[in-house]
Amino acid sequence: MTRSIVAMGGGGFTMGDPILDRYILGFVDAARPRVCFLPTGASNVATYVVRFLDAFPSTSFQPTYVDLFARSITDLEGFLREQDVIYVGGGNTANTLAIWRVHGVDRALSAAWRAGVICCGVSAGANCWFEASTTDSYLVGTADPLLDGLGFLPGAFCPHYDESPRRERFHELVASGALPSGVACDDFAAVRFGDAALVEGVISKKGAGAYRVTLRSGGVRRSGSKPASSAEASRTSAVALMSFRDGTDIQIRE
Repeated sequence: MTRSIVAMGGGGFTMGDPILDRYILGFVDAARPRVCFLPTGASNVATYVVRFLDAFPSTSFQPTYVDLFARSITDLEGFLREQDVIYVGGGNTANTLAIWRVHGVDRALSAAWRAGVICCGVSAGANCWFEASTTDSYLVGTADPLLDGLGFLPGAFCPHYDESPRRERFHELVASGALPSGVACDDFAAVRFGDAALVEGVISKKGAGAYRVTLRSGGVRRSGSKPASSAEASRTSAVALMSFRDGTDIQIRE
């Protein structure tokens, strides 16, 4: 059983982008997938939940959500293990992780992921799966290092990589050793991991990209992603799959 995680730099229903969401759902073999939303990092949970329910209507899905500010679920592990997809929303990464640990959601997510539930998230909801990440949790407009992620995935993650100062700051943090090497995604780009190994990238908008950012002798090196050939069919006609190749700098935009 493959343990899958899809991390989006930005996109999905929160940015009016159903394409990346459809990509994730393409891995589910169910007529009405059970999709559970975790809006923990949001400042306005109620509004975020309404947007989720609009994007995943009960006519096509079995949508649920976990509101830890008004918790009504006793067995979180059992509840999350029953899902097909666990979708973590954006917001404040540091707050999300702290609240999860108080309620034991970190342990419940680990059990669900190991049981084969597809896990995904956008922005802060992508940061959480990695060992480390860049975040504006402590001050808006910054990109500070966060070192206590769940650690399901190795290395660091940088969402919204196409936004300044996130890209420059991520390079600085990796170069200084403040963050380990990792992966960065623009808005409308995502990466998929299988059993904690990077499998592929995916974009839903032309010009978006996903990158491996590593520390090598001489400084930081960014290995880009290349759209797959037409023979490597994507799950929807609007999605472009991307393959990562060591030693090749592709789609580098300085």
